[in-house]
Amino acid sequence: MTNMNKQVKLISRPVGLPKLTDWEISSSEIPSINDGQVLIKIIYLSIDPAMRGWMNEGKSYIPPVGIGEVMRAGAVGVVVESKDNAFQVGEHVNGLLGVQEYVSMPGSELNKVDASLAPLPMYLSTLGMPGMTAYFGILNTGQPKEGETVVVSGAAGAVGSVVGQIAKIKGCHVVGIAGGADKCKYLVDELGFDSAIDYKSEDISKALRTHCPKGIDVFFDNVGGDTLDAVLAQIRFKARIVICGAISQYNNTTAVKGPSNYLALLVNRARMEGIVVFDNAAHYAEAAQEMGGWIAEGKLKSREHIEEGLENFPEVLLKLFRGENFGKLILKVTDE
Repeated sequence: MTNMNKQVKLISRPVGLPKLTDWEISSSEIPSINDGQVLIKIIYLSIDPAMRGWMNEGKSYIPPVGIGEVMRAGAVGVVVESKDNAFQVGEHVNGLLGVQEYVSMPGSELNKVDASLAPLPMYLSTLGMPGMTAYFGILNTGQPKEGETVVVSGAAGAVGSVVGQIAKIKGCHVVGIAGGADKCKYLVDELGFDSAIDYKSEDISKALRTHCPKGIDVFFDNVGGDTLDAVLAQIRFKARIVICGAISQYNNTTAVKGPSNYLALLVNRARMEGIVVFDNAAHYAEAAQEMGGWIAEGKLKSREHIEEGLENFPEVLLKLFRGENFGKLILKVTDE
């Protein structure tokens, strides 16, 4: 094992789209561990839209990454040293491990994962934070009922693709909104969505009227902006709007664009509610068990887009905001 730990640190707060110069790639000694701690070699990093919000200074559901600090990231790795009896060398774990090669952490902040049950990257996608976000967001917040119409924006992404599949499992009519013919074809042919709308080539409002003739009961929003407005214009009585993200707004240099059609909530006595996955941490194991069962039955599919090289993190992150990923974007740090 090398005695150096390569790390990616945030050195300036982005204005608009992050720049390569907002980061510093440095090395420090591999940290030692104290009683109750575990040393982890990171294998895969999760690249998520939420990272953009973590870079901003200001109040949010989680403190911002500090200037000069290692960038926050979900990750999966292998235990290489342990002073916590609950963790043995060679076991795999996930958690918020950061964009680096090694990290020491209290065992209480880690979750074990079983590489014999599913490939490690899946614990950063369908069985990780995106999958948990989808599961709790659609089931607890969206509360879909059999026969209802569910629309998902960002539907080919890590969260949206799982949301749509769960809605289908629950007997709903599911329409996905995604960018590009290939992604739309994937949603229908591979994941079982009833139809898909290509926002790059179609008028979303017109397409929604075609694919949702009775209106929309549940909208799971990962995009915000004009897409949210288009959906609000076509919601049904007692509709539920799940606000998971707004990737169309994350890199704005002006104020975030709010929904101009919000009075549709009043007219339809509808509800708009946010979902933050960390609120459901106590129930992750139950969700993983149920989703694992769906995967085993072939009802739930997972797709990962894997890039390589820790030093490529700044550029890989930009792929996310350019829509260049197909499936859950993951960065491979090292071989086990």
